[in-house]
Amino acid sequence: MAHRKAGGTAKNLRDSNPKYLGTKLADGQKAQPGSIIIRQRGTVITAGDNVSMGKDHTIYALKSGTVKFGSKRKVSFNGKTVVKKVVNVI
Repeated sequence: MAHRKAGGTAKNLRDSNPKYLGTKLADGQKAQPGSIIIRQRGTVITAGDNVSMGKDHTIYALKSGTVKFGSKRKVSFNGKTVVKKVVNVI
């Protein structure tokens, strides 16, 4: 009878690398052109004035200015009105 568990049977010992998502510039901070404001999966926060969105939904500044967060009412695809968070550079 074996005194130890077999070595190759553990399945949950692997972990993925961190993705470093989240807000990189807070409300009121200065933004330069091209500086990343938010890294996200999906459009949790939408892009507003002087801000653009990359192909991985990263929001970055187009002009230099101050970061401002706000909210906006938007009609969803199914007709419901939802309140979305919006980031602007003023």
